[in-house]
Formats: sequence, C-alpha cells, structure tokens
Amino acid sequence: MRDLIVAVDIGTGSARAGVFDRSGMLLGRSEHPIAMRRPSANHAEHDSENIWQAVCVAVKAACTLAGASAARIAALGVDATCSLVVRDTAGRPLAVSGGEDARWDTIVWLDHRALAEADLCTATQHPVLAHSGRAMSPEMEMPKLMWLKRHRPEQWARAGYFFDLADFITWRATGSNARSRCTMAAKWNYLAHEEHPWNASFLKAIGLEDVRERGSLPEETLAVGSAVGRLTACAAGDLGLDTDCVVATGLIDAYAGTLGVLGRFAGEPQKLERQLALIGGTSSCIVAFSRTEKFGFGMWGPYYEAVLPGFWLVEGGQSATGALLDHIVRAHSAGGEPTAANHARIIARIREMREKEGEAFAARLHVLPDFHGNRSPFADPHALGVISGLALDASFDGLCRLYWRTSLAIALGIRHIIEKLGEEGYSLDTLHVAGGHVRNPLLMELYRDVTGCRVVVPDTSDAVLLGTAMVAAVAGGMFPDLPAAGSGMYPGGIEGLPDASRKAGYDRDYRRFLALHRHRAELEAID
Repeated sequence: MRDLIVAVDIGTGSARAGVFDRSGMLLGRSEHPIAMRRPSANHAEHDSENIWQAVCVAVKAACTLAGASAARIAALGVDATCSLVVRDTAGRPLAVSGGEDARWDTIVWLDHRALAEADLCTATQHPVLAHSGRAMSPEMEMPKLMWLKRHRPEQWARAGYFFDLADFITWRATGSNARSRCTMAAKWNYLAHEEHPWNASFLKAIGLEDVRERGSLPEETLAVGSAVGRLTACAAGDLGLDTDCVVATGLIDAYAGTLGVLGRFAGEPQKLERQLALIGGTSSCIVAFSRTEKFGFGMWGPYYEAVLPGFWLVEGGQSATGALLDHIVRAHSAGGEPTAANHARIIARIREMREKEGEAFAARLHVLPDFHGNRSPFADPHALGVISGLALDASFDGLCRLYWRTSLAIALGIRHIIEKLGEEGYSLDTLHVAGGHVRNPLLMELYRDVTGCRVVVPDTSDAVLLGTAMVAAVAGGMFPDLPAAGSGMYPGGIEGLPDASRKAGYDRDYRRFLALHRHRAELEAID
C-alpha cells in the first residue's frame, strides 16, 4: 500500500528531504549540503548535478530514518529556490560563466550579476511588469537570461534547456519537460491568466525573442498538484525509490512554505484573505492570497494560480534577513562565525541588557536592513544598508546592541510591507511564520510586537517540506485537491499576541525607520 509521501526542499546551502504520512506527520528527515561558488561579489553559482546527488542522498537517508520502503512511497514532491539551470541541447550541463568547467551550470537566486539587465527591463515600462510590481528584480529569470545572451553569447548559442531549479529536478526525475505553473508564473513573466501566457512583445522588447525555442519552454504549464510523470528507472535507482512513484509539479520554496502554513484555509476564501505567510530564512518572503487582482508597486505579482486554483498570489520580500544577521556577527570584531550557538549567546545577552536598560537599550542606534537591496516595497536592488549611531565600541556588548537593532529593522521592514499591502486592498490580521526564523526567539517576539499582528507558528519542524508534501499527496491520489490536503495535513499551531505595552515605543521606532529611508534618498540625490 502506497501510503507515504517524500518531499524535497532545496535551499541555498542544502537539500532536505522528509517522509510524511497522510496526516502530515513527519516520520523521517535528512539534509545534505550543496556546493556554491562565488567567483565575484555579485555572482553565485551551483552545480545542478551536485544538487541532484544531494537530493538523492537526503531522500535515501530520510526513508531509512522513517523505515519507509520504496513500495510505500506514493509520490515525490520538490520545492526549490528560483535558481536558473542551463543545459545544452543534449541535456548536459552548460557553464553559465563560460570556461572549461561545465558543471557550474546554475545561477543562484541571490546572484545579482543581472542588475543592469533588470534595469533595462524596468525601463521598458511594459504592461507585463504590472505583475512584477512595475519593476524587474535581478533575482527573476528574464534578467539572468538577458545577461547570459549579452555576456556569454557562445553559451547562449549552445543552450537547449532553461529550467527553474524545481522544474530541473522534476525533469531529472521523470524525463518530462513539463513546467510548473508555480515556477513559471512567479519567476518567468509567464501570465497564466492570459490566453497567450508568453507575451511576445515583452520578449522582443528585452531582446529575448528566441528564449522559448532556445530554452525548450512550453506554452502550457501544469497546475500545482498535478503529476509530471513517474520516476524513470535511472532516477528511481538514484533515489532509492521505484518507477511507480509519481512526481508532482515543482514549487518555489517560499510558496511551499506558504501552502504549509495557509493550506488549511484554502477551502475558506474569506478567512484565507486575512492570513499572511512569512517564510523567513536567508531571506524573507511575505505572501498573501486574493480572489481578485490587486496591483501595487514593489510587490511581486499578482500571479494567477501560482499555488491555489482560482486565487491570485502576491509576494513581498526582504533579500537578506537571516543572511544579514549572519553578516553582522561575522563582520564585527567580537562576532566570529555565525553558528547557532553564537546566535543563541548573543540573544541571551540581549535579553539581559534589555532587562537592565529597558527602552534605553541601544535607543540611538538605527539600521536600514537593505544590505542586499530593497526587494519590497521599493523594488530597488541597488539600495544599500545604513547604520546610524555607532560609537567607538568593539566589545561583545556593542555587537549585541547592533544585532538587536538589526533584528528590529528586519521586523520594521515587515511592518512596512504589510502597510503597503493594506494600501493595495489586503486586509491582513494574522501572520503565520515558517522557516529558520522560528528558531530565533528575538525575531519571533519582534514580529508580534512590531507588526501588531497575531502570530501563528505551525506545530511542525518544517512547514516548507509540509507544503511540498501536500502537493505531492494530491498528485499521488491521497487527496482529491489542495484544500483537502491542506486541511487534512495541517498539524495545528501555536498562537501569540502582540504586547500592547510596547506599541508606543515601536511606533516611534517605525517613524524613525521611515525617516531614515527619506534621509538616505536625500543624500543620494545630492549632486
């Protein structure tokens, strides 16, 4: 009897796999690192075969831990970052930066080599950009493809396939070139709601008239929850599964987490439209659903059926959050490596200092967290971080003050995004948090108190894997649709309410946060 699901989540630094039963219980989980090289400051690359190997190792280990035989696995689901995989016409790796080492065939999502190309896209002012917040991000696939064509024309000429990373894994697993509506709508300027989803005038305007032919990009996409196919014999052997295992459509990782925390509301539209998902890790994504199109500047979307049938999805984001706190620790003379133990030590000391100093603790230190650009709400990949109020203090306590105010700045940025969503017609009152940030008690406290939202943390160790498992459970026939899987597999959650006594202080911090944004703009406007 096939009564189990395997879900795979491919992040920036590792591939994770989990085995779930029909109730959403995680029976076994494993993780394996993936390689990334940084040839220059704005460049980051993966080796897609290395990623596939990491997936296989993680899946085998998770099945072993769960005591799950191949004969029990009904379906395999996968989510991944929006990294761009480039293969030649024979399906072999093609180096995205050129050179003899072909294995570095993937531009990582956080790679900003295509800043100029993103600006060129934005300058077209094409109507397609209404679904990208009226500005193009270098983290989307079209600017990356423009960069490849402009700067590595010899590689472009040899290309035969362009994949979002999740679609690459389903191709590698099944041999099918079918693409997910989730990945295409969210990252490829594919307008799923239109009769002709690929806008030819937009592709011409950005010089990519040949991208569909060059990259084997199909006209139609598969809805989330569809089956791409079954495992090939080769892939089944690599994964330790069998050829009767169904492979589900791929997901963007943040949207998998969104389904994991909001899936239980999928059958209740009025309730769903009041919920907001925050998927926090290296970066942060803030996702909401609506039954109607709601446009706004600096938000990605609205994307039609990027996850749920009949719903539009909108996403705000912060390009560096967990990565920013790591950077603050690593860059400070008292910091060292940003290990979990080191973060815990800093957070414990912050707690002591706040109890002693109260609201005066680091009150004159102010931070703008845009160290890797401002994704939302300004859609400015060129934006830079700001720290105001530094003293000649290189002590550990000085690091703790800076860490505290950086954490506060991250939460203030979330409040800024929520307010902008409100201006666009979203009535949101509950924040569901998933990802690595749930293990940072400082951030979790700030998300409650700074935003004023009720905060819910799902009672699962990995909501992203859970969301991917929900999709696989539908593809594998264990549930009839996503609303049924969402309600049937959701484990419940722990709720927290904001501390009203802190509201006035954080309102003041928010006014200063907005003022610092204005002052940065004023400084940069001076000739």
